[in-house]
Amino acid sequence: MIVNKTLRAWIALLLAPLAATAQPQTSTLKGVPFNNITLEVSLKPFRKNDQAYIRETAHEMFTQWHSLLRHADTVSVMLWTGDGSEILEYKGDPAQRLEWARYIGNPNTRHAVNSGPKELSIHERAYLYLENPPEFTYGDLKFIVQALKEEGRKVTGKPIRIGETFDPGPEFAQSDFKYNRHREILGGSAMGHNTMVSCYSVLKADSQPYAGFPNGIPEGTPFGTFLGRQSRHLLQDMGFDYIWLSNGFGFGVEGWSSTGAIFDGKGFDQDKLAATRSKIADFWKFFRNECPDVQVQTRGTNLSAGADLARDGVDLKSIYKDKNILPPPNSPWAALDGDFGLEMVGYMSRMAELPDERYLFRYYTHDPWWINSPWLDRYGREPHDIYLPLAVSRVNAKGEVKLPSHLNLLSIDDSFGNMPTQVPDEVTPHILKARYDAPTAPGPLVWVYPFDEYYDWAFRYKDRLPEIYYGDWLIRQALNNGLPVNTVISTTSFKKVIQIDPARFKESVLLTVVPEAGSELEKTLVSFVQNGGKLMVYGPAGHAGKAFLELLNLQNVTPLEGGFNISSVYAGDQMGKPYPDKIIHHALFSGGGVGTRVQNLKDPSTKVLAQMSQGGQKRDAAWVRSTKEWNGGKVVYIRGTNSSKFTGGKLLTPDDPSQLFTGPLLLRYAMHEFGVDLNIVKEDPSIKNPVLTVSRSHNAFIFAGYNPNTTISNKFRFPQGAPLLNGLDTKLDKGHSVYSLPTSWNRESRVFVEQNEGIVSLKELHSGEMGITKRYRITGLKNAIVRIYPHENISSEQFNAYLNANYPWKEGRISFKAGDPKFGKHYVVENVTGDLVVSW
Repeated sequence: MIVNKTLRAWIALLLAPLAATAQPQTSTLKGVPFNNITLEVSLKPFRKNDQAYIRETAHEMFTQWHSLLRHADTVSVMLWTGDGSEILEYKGDPAQRLEWARYIGNPNTRHAVNSGPKELSIHERAYLYLENPPEFTYGDLKFIVQALKEEGRKVTGKPIRIGETFDPGPEFAQSDFKYNRHREILGGSAMGHNTMVSCYSVLKADSQPYAGFPNGIPEGTPFGTFLGRQSRHLLQDMGFDYIWLSNGFGFGVEGWSSTGAIFDGKGFDQDKLAATRSKIADFWKFFRNECPDVQVQTRGTNLSAGADLARDGVDLKSIYKDKNILPPPNSPWAALDGDFGLEMVGYMSRMAELPDERYLFRYYTHDPWWINSPWLDRYGREPHDIYLPLAVSRVNAKGEVKLPSHLNLLSIDDSFGNMPTQVPDEVTPHILKARYDAPTAPGPLVWVYPFDEYYDWAFRYKDRLPEIYYGDWLIRQALNNGLPVNTVISTTSFKKVIQIDPARFKESVLLTVVPEAGSELEKTLVSFVQNGGKLMVYGPAGHAGKAFLELLNLQNVTPLEGGFNISSVYAGDQMGKPYPDKIIHHALFSGGGVGTRVQNLKDPSTKVLAQMSQGGQKRDAAWVRSTKEWNGGKVVYIRGTNSSKFTGGKLLTPDDPSQLFTGPLLLRYAMHEFGVDLNIVKEDPSIKNPVLTVSRSHNAFIFAGYNPNTTISNKFRFPQGAPLLNGLDTKLDKGHSVYSLPTSWNRESRVFVEQNEGIVSLKELHSGEMGITKRYRITGLKNAIVRIYPHENISSEQFNAYLNANYPWKEGRISFKAGDPKFGKHYVVENVTGDLVVSW
């Protein structure tokens, strides 16, 4: 959308000094600028093949997003030129006609564009986005790339990189190559049977000339070889700087499905695993042999590292050996189905280990093809898919908290080629706020992800694929039911960090799988607990060693599956109708049957938390253990039931919570053993539970959430007391803060209060005093203990507390003390009644 001349002139005047200097700007996001921000766009905004118009449109693209782009070192534009067939068809001739993504819907169906019965959906046919869209040649594409670089530099003063895209499916543009001449390359069925290009397919002979194959394609040419060579020619000739492989391409055949080459929904074919892994590895080898130096960015699948490995043979560990690859970002599918658990699990599992420290957050603003603009309609202008994934962080092998280095915006144009300024104007503040609140320390719950173990177990054992598949799905379900997992570290990095800094996770509960018998991880976890650490373990224990079995007081007995009655010590969520006491444990989807029991029931240090019973036989589903010798150390074990199954759709379908108990709820309930209560008040089990993140930023606790149903209430209590969310009021309930929150929310908490009842508020005040940067007022206190978390560098000499006082803060100063270091750095004020003001 081109702004009118008056507005454009006004914008140009404002930006004139910037354009004149054309120098990179210093980001005001102190310490956390993005290395790169990418604007994804189709060619649709270029409604006329006119060079002046193209430049004007390019200038507007960067201008709209300027307030965000100023926080990046480099700016990129990822061009959705077509469906990638423009790479496959390229002959090296700038006068060659360019088939580009000028459609709405699927242009590769049996129905001609702009035809077919009206009742057909846009997935069954396509329309032209304009009545007479422009024609482009490859020479025109080269000019567009050049214009974007030049106009982007004028507006931003930063280096501009342009990327080309390859998609394996039938979306975006017509492809004679894929769906007519070379159907042998099709394999996946994400958009119908044999509709997606298989990365490890082999081409039949073709006599047509191509840029990289002027004499045609020889019989048996690996598709990776052909794509790599064609990409090298096109990228170099057009001036592209990198390539994006879309929709799971390069990561198996089925990028969107819970099944694949190894898992068909009925069982795992272990015998196919090695060969499938080899085929995927060969694709990358063939591609890199032809296109060795270009950076590859990847979309990846909609699933997790473990699930991709077990179902489709995807060896992400091997793919990551390529140091010039950008790992897959979070999936945009949460916008479509609200499955934030799957998005977060996929995101965290793939960033646990990386080729280097770079990784990407991607946000879904518009869709240029399917007549939806997620920010405006699917999300309804709610920023939950900004605040939740941007609360995610990884801890590397040095113990450093690392944030996404790259940000992508898919896309800046809608299906009709419009670029409404409303979207950047509304989205930018949320992204920047999330970045200002970005994690600086591990969160209260840290997922220690078995990245290396999964790839070892998959190929060393014949029976571990179900366990690998199950683990990530369990955490997906747990997140979708309110477990706040948003910090991840790999098991390999964890072992290194704990040697460097044994206290690195003293404020966190670790969440991980049962380690391998005799492994270094087993020794490290045992030592961690026995030296005061807090640990939650999930999954089957059939491969556990003696030391870990003794730590857990666990014995393995005959596994059972099917229907069970389940009982628990927890009252659970508050509802008019309770959760059912029936549960189904599907062995295929839960890493085998339930075969865990407490070894010594007389052990006073062990407490059973949940049991499953079937026909007179009992299995212990969850228990906690802590001894005096562990110096406060504690371990919770949860066997875990996935509570979902394959019903023929793309993803595993959760059991109906109104009919069956949701097994992953036990992970959230068991946080009570570590002093953390995250309860929910709702009408009945059928109402979806909220998704929650709790991160640590500059010593504050940042709470963010997504409430799919806004009639629910959240009840919080931590070991420090009830967290108070800044700017809100709470009616305390038995020591819990209670909040009724909107669909999406993001709030800071620096204050916890121990008080049983009453209406308590936390509000930020202005400074009004030299040397003071922050001031808060807490009201409604009655004989309360208040714990305050100032910024991490604030000393006791810089901290102030006042009781029932006001400006100019000359009276009412009261004493405080340093808090227990096991809860982190904070100050405590005791026996407070009335209003407390704190400042620093």
